[in-house]
Amino acid sequence: MAAQRQVSASPQHDRRSSSLLGLFMLQCRVIGALLFREMHTRYGRENIGFLWVIGEPILFCAGVAIAWTAIRNSHEHNLPTTAIVLTGYVPLTMWRHCLGRAVFAFQSNGSLLFHRQVTPLDIILARTILEIMGALGAGFLVFLGAWFLGYMEPPKNYGMLYLGLGFHCLFSLATALLVAALSEMSELIEKSINIFSYLSLPFSGAFMMVDWLPPRWQSAILLSPSVDNIEMIREGQFGDSAHAHYDIFYDGWITFVLLLIGLSLTLRARRHIVVQ
Repeated sequence: MAAQRQVSASPQHDRRSSSLLGLFMLQCRVIGALLFREMHTRYGRENIGFLWVIGEPILFCAGVAIAWTAIRNSHEHNLPTTAIVLTGYVPLTMWRHCLGRAVFAFQSNGSLLFHRQVTPLDIILARTILEIMGALGAGFLVFLGAWFLGYMEPPKNYGMLYLGLGFHCLFSLATALLVAALSEMSELIEKSINIFSYLSLPFSGAFMMVDWLPPRWQSAILLSPSVDNIEMIREGQFGDSAHAHYDIFYDGWITFVLLLIGLSLTLRARRHIVVQ
């Protein structure tokens, strides 16, 4: 009898698993379609078209790297200046672009919500994935150029480099979810996000390392997940010579909490969206 119940319950379990997989694949296709739509509406098909996804971040990263290399000493605290700039500015560009594209995300794509399969979460995921892909692609190409010219060396620890980049991608997604939802609920957030992104530059860890600060400030600056992420990226690039400071446990749980809050607010944001 128990065996019969178990056998009869198996097809139901299989149907439930296949339906969940089908829903997941459907949302992946929706996000993919939103990605292509975003690239088309933002960059069009003229000139280099969608290649501006990485072209625009390349101009930012390469420009800053060239300027710092030209006006600063070749090494800062025994570390190559060009590598310091790239390992800091690429994550900073990723985060700021994700933040900027999250504002007005629902307003500019509100008509898509008439489709039952499209959700506010899909819209933010598509925009964030596009910015992350652009920043990572631009960083890789600029790194190849700097390596070819002799200004950078290959990373010393690829595992730590990828771990830092992975944490920073999740952090960028979490802040994008928060900003997208809060900007729909409050006009003050919408107007002040650009000011906030500029004021937060000293706490991003992009242009300095924690080890360069006085000891009394090090624990305070490490409260910023961005600083922990960039410290991991620089340890991956420079190895033990970077003297990186970070807390993986803190970085993991604070990023997870930010993601949960961002998801919760995004799922509740639909009632505040005015679809025209």
